Amino acid sequence: MGEPAGSVLQRLQHDVLEAIALGISFPDVAMLICLNVEALAPGTICTLIRIKEGRFQPVAAPSLPCSYSDALNGLAIGPNVGSCGTAAWTAGPVEVRDIETDPLWADYRDLALPLGLRACWSSPVIATDGSVLATFALYYREARGPTPLERSLVKACIHLSAIAIERSDAEEVVRQLASYDPLTGLPNRRSFDAAIGKLCNEGKEQFGLLLVGVERLDLIDIGIEELSSDNLLREIAHRLQELGPDASIFCLGGGLFAVLISPCADREELREFGLRVLSVLHRPRDWLSVAVDRGVSLGGALSGSDGSTPEVLRQNAELARAASRSNLHSGYVDFEPHLRTAALQRRAAFFDVETALAEQRIIPHYQPVVRLDSGRIVGLEALLRMRRRDGSIVAAAEFQEVFSDPRLAYHLTDHLIAEVAKDIAGWTAAGIDCGHVGINVAPADFIGESLGVRLEAAMAKAGVPLSRIVVEITEIIFMDDPRHNVADLVEDLRKRGARVALDDFGTGFASLTHLLTFPSDIIKIDRSFIDRLVTDPCSAVIVESLVDIALKLGKRVVAEGVETQLQADRLLSFGCTLGQGYLFAKPADVAVTTRRLSGRYADAVV
Repeated sequence: MGEPAGSVLQRLQHDVLEAIALGISFPDVAMLICLNVEALAPGTICTLIRIKEGRFQPVAAPSLPCSYSDALNGLAIGPNVGSCGTAAWTAGPVEVRDIETDPLWADYRDLALPLGLRACWSSPVIATDGSVLATFALYYREARGPTPLERSLVKACIHLSAIAIERSDAEEVVRQLASYDPLTGLPNRRSFDAAIGKLCNEGKEQFGLLLVGVERLDLIDIGIEELSSDNLLREIAHRLQELGPDASIFCLGGGLFAVLISPCADREELREFGLRVLSVLHRPRDWLSVAVDRGVSLGGALSGSDGSTPEVLRQNAELARAASRSNLHSGYVDFEPHLRTAALQRRAAFFDVETALAEQRIIPHYQPVVRLDSGRIVGLEALLRMRRRDGSIVAAAEFQEVFSDPRLAYHLTDHLIAEVAKDIAGWTAAGIDCGHVGINVAPADFIGESLGVRLEAAMAKAGVPLSRIVVEITEIIFMDDPRHNVADLVEDLRKRGARVALDDFGTGFASLTHLLTFPSDIIKIDRSFIDRLVTDPCSAVIVESLVDIALKLGKRVVAEGVETQLQADRLLSFGCTLGQGYLFAKPADVAVTTRRLSGRYADAVV
């Protein structure tokens, strides 16, 4: 006497549930189910087919040749697509007792009959949300329907299959979240670490690494839907995948993408890939090209010569990308050893400045702004200096790279503002009139809390009116401002009482346009024009024209870098009455500046 049906089902359920609990993969669980059913119901041929996006994806058919599963793979479900396709379409069981004559098999009987398949009973596997996950089918080699035992087995197997599939799908979601970036759908940093680690450990062939960074994402969201930062990143991800099968693309987060090229023959091939990246991102007359022009940095490193471990290779590619980022335009940079030296020097500069800031060794030096006809001081420009522990003074030009860090640049400006406010208050208390004092600001000062609020608070604390301050802004700040926030913040400064100077004027790409579109009170002509004023007729024409235009627009003009009396005389002949430079005085600390102001005339150059 055979084993009771109840015991058979219990044993089947136990074996399958145990496999699921042990984390056995779904294809193996499906194979286990089918083999058990075929053993418990002799004469049956069992199949389990996943349904994904309305198409067949065969998973298990242990007693059928692979050619049969291959023929079904990718087939769309429908109302007349055999037993399984129809069961998936109708979400109900379909019992075909004779494949040769049943119209549901009209287009597919030639697949089944040569294999001796005469009947097929298929049942859908339904998810908890009602969708069809799969079909579970029994084929017979004679024209017949299912027996009571087979019906009981299939009922149990449908339930077990649903449990196995939903668990597998849930695990896949977890794997997807762990290994893929949800915004772009690309493999994420975790996947990248695994991939580059595998390539380095295997060491079979040379490979290349490109790092692609999208800069200033906060400035890309300018209110145009297409140019939102999310859409930009999705489009970049899509285009990077056009690089071909030798390139594996990863999204590392924060607007950073990695491209692994394997194999990569040499540095020239790596450079070619880098140029291809720029090419796919810079399609002509393309909205993405506009955004990319605002800042995509790209650096590359080659395994072996540029690093044999993931950490070193990644660091070197990042150094190359940083060098690309420092360029005015997007471009590709190869790693070279000197970049590491420069990075170490940059890191040392950051440490020195942060330490000096904490120890109150960041101080202002003041350079007088004078009347060119008399040398009388009418104002000052506050210039940032760092005093070393040995007492020596370092000009800001020697640690200029620290201003690329928004946090540090922000703190340096706040410190300078506080020092200037304290010095102005001291001069005022002593009855010394310093005129207006210019303060240079960085791009970081236009991110976050309003610069006007910060200035006003610092001046109020020192008891100094904001009208004593001239905020000096370089043209590069305007040029890197697609949303025109800077113009609004500058106007806010003026409304609060500060004056605004356009510094280093003439060095930008659209200087004359900035005269019209950005609010300013003072134009400071860059020293590069003044240097050639006497010797170069073209420079003289440019300076004379700039002075004439600025004065007609009602703006004051200050010439920077005046070093000879001939330059001063030529400027006066153009109508420029104010200047600063070594002809009158070098920048000096507060003590020397106090003596200068007390005399109202610039001392000899010291």
